[in-house]
Amino acid sequence: MPAFDERDFGVEAVRTKSHQSNHDDTNYGAVEVPATRSAIADATPYMHQLSISPSQRDRRASRNSFGASLPIPRSKRQSRLSSVAYADGRPQRPGMPPIQPTREILAAQVQDIESSKVAAAKNMAFVFDIDGVLVHGDRLIPEGRRALEILNGDNELGIKIPHIFLTNGSGKPEAPRCEQLSKIVGQPFALDQFIQSHTPMSALSEYYDTVLVVGGEGYRCREVAEQYGFKNVVVPNDIVAWDPTIAPYRVFTDEERATSHPRDFSKQRIDAIMVFSDSRDYATDMQIIMDLLQSENGLLHTKAKDPVSQRIPIYFSQGDLLCPTEHPSPRMSQGAFRIGLEAMYKALTGEELERVVYGKPEMATYKYADEVLASWMESLHGEEKLPSNIYMVGDNPASDIIGGNMYGWNTCLVRTGVFVGGENDENNPANFGVFVNVLEAVKTAMKKELGVDFKFEWNDARINPLLQGNGAAAVAVE
Repeated sequence: MPAFDERDFGVEAVRTKSHQSNHDDTNYGAVEVPATRSAIADATPYMHQLSISPSQRDRRASRNSFGASLPIPRSKRQSRLSSVAYADGRPQRPGMPPIQPTREILAAQVQDIESSKVAAAKNMAFVFDIDGVLVHGDRLIPEGRRALEILNGDNELGIKIPHIFLTNGSGKPEAPRCEQLSKIVGQPFALDQFIQSHTPMSALSEYYDTVLVVGGEGYRCREVAEQYGFKNVVVPNDIVAWDPTIAPYRVFTDEERATSHPRDFSKQRIDAIMVFSDSRDYATDMQIIMDLLQSENGLLHTKAKDPVSQRIPIYFSQGDLLCPTEHPSPRMSQGAFRIGLEAMYKALTGEELERVVYGKPEMATYKYADEVLASWMESLHGEEKLPSNIYMVGDNPASDIIGGNMYGWNTCLVRTGVFVGGENDENNPANFGVFVNVLEAVKTAMKKELGVDFKFEWNDARINPLLQGNGAAAVAVE
């Protein structure tokens, strides 16, 4: 069970419309989950010295500007087994690489014999961060492929161990990102297994009509927001095309102008700001966001008389200060952009900025992961339930580990990404241990649940088909 207690927040998760909603209908599908971190800006403690902490001891009992809750989609995902992205593009069932029917039959028979191990295997699952655990940008971490091969059935039982991917990565629609990762890792990534930082934010489409979406390459985040159901999606280029003076240092190309959607934003109200991914143009994006935060109810070229009551809400898809890339040391991420924005807002208005942050370690993201994992369990093993033993494998103590610890999962910290410290992180220690790489974490967890002699390879030579007198097939395991 999750380690969170709703009494920590002084509020229960509710399934009611927010007071900020622009819709009057009662048929909606969002659940509002209490926030893990404070809505009040972090700018003050970061003004003179940036820190990757605070520790999990300081992250409890907080509220946010959405009335102490973050909406996430309520309905469980529909099974989309045909949506699995495979390395060569052909559709496959989730799990093992292409195999002959004979091997499937043998694996099923072995599983009948090893019923106790099978029960244990079905009662465990893995949740993986991606960047810094399985890949560095577009470059494979070699042990990641082998770890997924084992979980996808290359083990002594030939059984698929449930696992999902929970990343603070963002900026692309989920389907292309799954295809990209499948090609890099050489293993299938299904949409039903995959959660990006902004995936739960699809629930916000029920609350706002016109939104400014910031971050990502080109217009990919506009595409993401439209797929989530937002009716009117604005990106910074649309605003610059309408009024180039809003970003005086921006060099706006003819191609960018031709692909933008300008309109009169002094009359078109923007209901909310959503930072979906890392900004590619800090100066322009920060200027536009700052203008909107100080505007009168989201109308540009206006100035609010009361910067608090007339301020439109702003959401961030995640809060990581750093993220691993192909560069030798981690690079600044969306959290650094947010802190800079908060500091500027404080300096200009004298007020702390209220904002909502999704992504790890926010409880709403983990509750959504529960829904995805239970649905994936049903797809693999025919039972829609959460396993008792869930292992979170991540590289960032301030997001992967703190969130997993507070949610009651077993946490595994790997040394292939952000964490490069000593035996364990001092503020947010992994409760299951620190490992050289993801493969060692997976093997150690599986040995704990399935026995120290469990073999991480399917071996046809160990299994001999026999025919019983009644003609039924059986296997003998040597």
